[in-house]
Amino acid sequence: MPPNPLLPFLFLGIVCPLGLGSTAGAIGVNWGTMSSHPLPASKVVELLKSNDVSKVKLFDANPTVLQALSRSNIAVTLGIPNSMLPTFNSSRKAAESWVHDNVTRYFSHGGAGVRIEYVAVGDEPFLLSYGEQFHHFVIGAAMNIQTALTKANLASEVKVVVPCSFDTFVSESGLPSEGHFRTDLNKTMIELLTFLSKHHSPFFVTISPFISFQQNKNISLDFTLFNNDARHHNDGHRSYKNSFDLSYDTLVTASSKLGFPEIDIVVARIGWPTDGAANATSSIAKTFMKGLIDHLHSKTGTPLRPQNPPIETFIFSLLDEDQRSITSGNFERHWGMFTFDGQAKYHFNLGQGSKNLVNAQFVEYLPSKWCVVNNNKDLSNATAKALEACSLSDCTALSPGGSCFNISWPGNISYAFNSYYQQHNQRADSCDFGGLGLITTVDPSVDNCRFFVELQTSYSTFDHEADLFLWIISLMAYFLMFIGFHVGTF
Repeated sequence: MPPNPLLPFLFLGIVCPLGLGSTAGAIGVNWGTMSSHPLPASKVVELLKSNDVSKVKLFDANPTVLQALSRSNIAVTLGIPNSMLPTFNSSRKAAESWVHDNVTRYFSHGGAGVRIEYVAVGDEPFLLSYGEQFHHFVIGAAMNIQTALTKANLASEVKVVVPCSFDTFVSESGLPSEGHFRTDLNKTMIELLTFLSKHHSPFFVTISPFISFQQNKNISLDFTLFNNDARHHNDGHRSYKNSFDLSYDTLVTASSKLGFPEIDIVVARIGWPTDGAANATSSIAKTFMKGLIDHLHSKTGTPLRPQNPPIETFIFSLLDEDQRSITSGNFERHWGMFTFDGQAKYHFNLGQGSKNLVNAQFVEYLPSKWCVVNNNKDLSNATAKALEACSLSDCTALSPGGSCFNISWPGNISYAFNSYYQQHNQRADSCDFGGLGLITTVDPSVDNCRFFVELQTSYSTFDHEADLFLWIISLMAYFLMFIGFHVGTF
């Protein structure tokens, strides 16, 4: 689904005792900031350190985030949003300017600065729902960024990658041996794999067992959750015990058919949502995560790549985000292992001994106040007011299968009112709703349905305003550069 180009998207790597190399790598976490009240970047970096995170991948070059990461010794992947691909495809000068401003300027030398390892060109630019919007720009943009890194004497330090979506490769029969890239991508994939192979860069890809389970009736929940008792899927003499291996080997077959059987693979996104849909719960997510981590730690690999698991795997994601697009489903705002305020939803071992996830500390909230429906009023118009509130806030927990789906009327009306009230910083007029709203200091949460109190915005508002200003200035500079030099060869 299309991300907001003004908001950064980050990946975080949690190093496990598997070591680095082609047989094992890091287990990582996606950190997205598409939130109305995101945790301050400095607070998130503290969260990463407390959870022994040693790698972070950004989907843009957010200056506030880079400043927070400076001197942290966390290895960083910078990202280039899809919106910038046309410019960097056409203008080598713009690519050089971006590398100077976002790589060279921050690059670590002897512990100072930021440890930049990768530049990710685009955010799943081949996603099927995008059509061919970005197809013609990706390879050229990647090549120009690579050339710019070479000119800056950083090519040996920083690699260029292109994250690919889960629907980049398919198998109509469901068998890995019949896997292939989408026909509209064949030429582009040959060019991409050739580029990656030449520069010894891995293939970044999303694998989504949750969506595969939703869309494919032949895949059971047990098979998706690494249950040992699940019915195996046979492909000739190969037997598949879980959905992850099935998808992974489908990609291996697809790349092999194009002549790249040994390309290194990084699973850039994989996870399980905890709300907003049936089977999206914290308990199921915990089961999935435990199964995934155990499988990766076993080093068994897959039937097509035994003893050769992905060199890195990035869990999706770190935090819930109430501004993510819900085009694909209401669960999209609930991928986090942590709630929006940095509190763990469940605990499991990420490969750091017996250590569980560590919560964010000293989080600053708005006052303990909620907006609920006033039961002493005529509520004949309450549903209409609630629908209006939900159109301007996040009510995905009220979805069928969601954590608040079973609360009775008018409790669901109160949830909608409070969601709007919190997202608007608890302003008194944001709990009006034609006189139907009532501010209370009594927590209206019911069972697993949490009526949240939003975060203080003294940090996040400043961060977003500063980021937005710098982003606009950067875009204007690249645009003007492109216009000014359009007659030349870049």
